[in-house]
Amino acid sequence: MKKIEAVIRSNKLDQVEKALSNLGISGITVSQVLGWGRQKGNITEVYRGTEVSVRLLPKVKLEIIVNDSESESVQETIRENALTGKFGDGVIWVTAVEDFRRIRTGENFFD
Repeated sequence: MKKIEAVIRSNKLDQVEKALSNLGISGITVSQVLGWGRQKGNITEVYRGTEVSVRLLPKVKLEIIVNDSESESVQETIRENALTGKFGDGVIWVTAVEDFRRIRTGENFFD
């Protein structure tokens, strides 16, 4: 199994979530996060008439556990639906999952 994590623009969450649901993904964890990447977050905005420099940009982090065979299609679905073509679209990374259990039943998904 694989854990796919993606940090995307907040305004793309609904589109990505619907696409993953249509793909048959049965569960997803979403967190609101702050961060910066290549653009370093150095964005100047005007707030109440005063220029303010924003370093940490608001993003959304998705966490999804999938079978190895689903990993590529899930990554591509996220990429296609989160893409704007501008800096700050986000990142996707994948890690191996050693164990995965349901708390309520103790069911081990590797058995």
